[in-house]
Amino acid sequence: MRYLDRFQPLALLLMRLALGAIMVAHGYQKVLNLNQTANFMAGLGIPHWLAYVASFTEFLGGLLILAGFFTRPAAFAICIDLSVAIWKAHWHNGLRGSPAGPGYEFPLAAAALAFALIFFGAGPISLDHILRGGGGSKRP
Repeated sequence: MRYLDRFQPLALLLMRLALGAIMVAHGYQKVLNLNQTANFMAGLGIPHWLAYVASFTEFLGGLLILAGFFTRPAAFAICIDLSVAIWKAHWHNGLRGSPAGPGYEFPLAAAALAFALIFFGAGPISLDHILRGGGGSKRP
């Protein structure tokens, strides 16, 4: 099955696009409603100011991951953000959720994508790769 190895750059791109789109969409809603987000998070026992950190981590981190720029640090920040979300907002509802609210299956899947990107990086179809000198054409 070594012939599948040549598709690894596409797999990393797909992982980045999926995670980036999810995080931009969720972060955008939080950024638009910062006061509401801060009040919700304060109700969970999270300091008010961390709502701003979480909102912009999701939105800007998602944009960075989409572009493949500073992918590892962005993925690390998003992984922490999602871990806190699972712990504080979703854990008590179980994996699949309950009448009280959604479970942690979706943020767990997104956190797993972020975790993988921390270790694999953005791949060759990314700004990270181009800017570190790997994106130029190979001429003799």
